Amino acid sequence: MTFQRARSEEQREVRRRAILETTSAMLDEMPVAEVTLNELSRRVGLAKTAVLRYFESREAILLDLLDDRTTTWLGELDQELAHGVDLSRPAAERAEQTADALSRSLAAQTVLCDLFGAQGGVLEHNVSVEVVRRHKRAALGNLAVMADLIRRHLPEVGDHAEVFCLHALIMAGALSAYTSPPPSLLAVYESEPALAVHHVDLRAALRLAIITSLVGMLPRS
Repeated sequence: MTFQRARSEEQREVRRRAILETTSAMLDEMPVAEVTLNELSRRVGLAKTAVLRYFESREAILLDLLDDRTTTWLGELDQELAHGVDLSRPAAERAEQTADALSRSLAAQTVLCDLFGAQGGVLEHNVSVEVVRRHKRAALGNLAVMADLIRRHLPEVGDHAEVFCLHALIMAGALSAYTSPPPSLLAVYESEPALAVHHVDLRAALRLAIITSLVGMLPRS
């Protein structure tokens, strides 16, 4: 793919979308840590300096992608909760059903979990105040949507819903780092299986963490 110089806002938006879509495709092949501007510019057909006209840094691209993917995922989560949670059941059962749906949905979003894992320690660095401001507004908007989804199916969590959602996303990011061991670690596990006793299955680990958090937030009778 090659581009001529963008001369209108519409053309600039086409370039921006191409950069985001190419980065998204790269993340389907490699972890966040391996995405580089050099490889991105090669794949998108723009010079590295040209890519930086549309996004100020690699981290700025990935933050935009994180916000976009979160918005898309929340639409899917809405459907999964609607099908997976029986509103006629007691709160404790609905908490179990919510944990099932949420952990299943997050575990299927390996790229999104990787982005969540890199958010605080990597992606929110090497970006300007304005980029962080835009990202935080989008992130807070998405968090509010997620909290509303949780309250719709488990209203008992009340004002704790946003804190729960934030913790769930942080846990998804942290746990995802342990679900794809590097080749050297896999070799160790294969040669000495006893050392793999705590090898993380993302969905199972997420479900345990989520249900523990949710039950802890339910009101005591």
